[in-house]
Amino acid sequence: MSLAVPRLLRLRGYLFWFGSADGGEPPHVHVAGNGGRTKVWLTPALHWAKRGHYDRRRLEEIERIVGANREEWLEAWHGFFRR
Repeated sequence: MSLAVPRLLRLRGYLFWFGSADGGEPPHVHVAGNGGRTKVWLTPALHWAKRGHYDRRRLEEIERIVGANREEWLEAWHGFFRR
């Protein structure tokens, strides 16, 4: 059985997504690419669940991208999980 993986964005070598099995957790996005993986909580404010193997510059870049898309991704999360 394959679980759906809602892909949110592919940008600057990163893929942003959440998994269909993530509904029991607070809203967050997974990020992979450019040599690492991480997880970012979207609420109550942006914060790192995991920093992966990214350096400070990459983390700041990811944070800017997530921040710019946060509201849209929260809507997608709530729509997907119906909460």
